[in-house]
Amino acid sequence: MCDNDSFDDMVAYRLRLELLSRRGFGALSLGAGLTSLLPIGCKSADSAPGPVPAPTAAASGAAITPTASAVATTESETSITTPDGACDAYFVHPTTGTAPAVLIWPDIFGLRPAFRQMGKRLAESGYAVLVVNPFYRTKKAPTSSPQADFEDPATREALMGLAHSLTPETEVIDAKALTTWLDQQPSVDKSRKMGTTGYCMGGPLVLRTAATNPERIGAAATFHGGGLVTDKPDSPHLLIPKMKAHFLIAIAANDDAKQPDAKVTLKAAFAQASLPANVEVYEGTMHGWCPPDSHVYSRDAAEKAWGELLVLFKNALG
Repeated sequence: MCDNDSFDDMVAYRLRLELLSRRGFGALSLGAGLTSLLPIGCKSADSAPGPVPAPTAAASGAAITPTASAVATTESETSITTPDGACDAYFVHPTTGTAPAVLIWPDIFGLRPAFRQMGKRLAESGYAVLVVNPFYRTKKAPTSSPQADFEDPATREALMGLAHSLTPETEVIDAKALTTWLDQQPSVDKSRKMGTTGYCMGGPLVLRTAATNPERIGAAATFHGGGLVTDKPDSPHLLIPKMKAHFLIAIAANDDAKQPDAKVTLKAAFAQASLPANVEVYEGTMHGWCPPDSHVYSRDAAEKAWGELLVLFKNALG
C-alpha cells in the first residue's frame, strides 16, 4: 500500500541494484500450462547499445529460446496531449494488423525499463500497449533512480510527493485523454474492448479508468494495488457500480495482513454490481512482487499473475 501509513510494509519495496538485462527478463520461467500464452525473449526498448550484461540469478531463470508464438512488435516513445500537458509514454503493438488496446499504470517508481519490458511482453501476446508516466505534470520519466529505495527518507519523500500530486480529478482527466488517444491509433482494434492494468498506486487508477470509460474498458487488473478500499467518500471501490469490466484483483499477502477486510469489501461490491471478478491474495508475496526489477520480486507468483492476466484478457477482450 503506497502511503506513509503503510511504510512498515513498504521498507522492502525497492528496485534492485542490478539492472535487468534484456535477455534476463525474457528468460523468466513459465508456469505449467501457460507456455502458449506467455511469449518471452523480450528486448528492452531503451537499452543502450553495446554488450548486454549477463542476467543475474536473482533477476532471471534459466535461459530459454523465445516462443514461436510471440508476434513481431513495433515500439516507440510518444508524447500525448492532455488538458494538463504532455504525457510521455511508451507505445508498443503488433507490427501487422490491429489489436485490443491496453493501458498500463506503473507503480510509484514510474515509467522505466522494467515496465517497458512488461509492456512489450504483453504486446507480443497480441495487444496494443500504452505504458504511461503518471507524473508527467511534475516530471518526465524517469521519475526515480534505477536503485530507488523506499526506505531512504529522501527517496520516500520524493516519491510520495509525486504520488500526492495525483488526485481523483487528475486521474479522470488522464483516463479520458489516454483512452481517447489509444482509440485514435491505427494499430488499435476499436471494435474490441480495451484493457487496463495497474501496479501499487496504479491500482486506484485502474478502477477510475474503468469507471470513467465503462463502454470501452472490458477487462481490468490490479497487482498489489494500494488504496483500493478506504474510508473516504472518494474510495475507488465505490466506483464499481459504474463499471462494466471483468476484473482481476491480485493482493499481496502483507497488504492483506494489514487490511484483511479489503478483499471482502471488494468481493461484495463486485458481486452486487454483477461483475465477474477474481479477488485473490497471493500467499507469501510482499507489496511490489510483480515488477521484475523489484527487490521483493517473486518469479513464481509474478508468472502466476501474468498467466491469470492473459486469461482475463483472452476471455474479456478476445
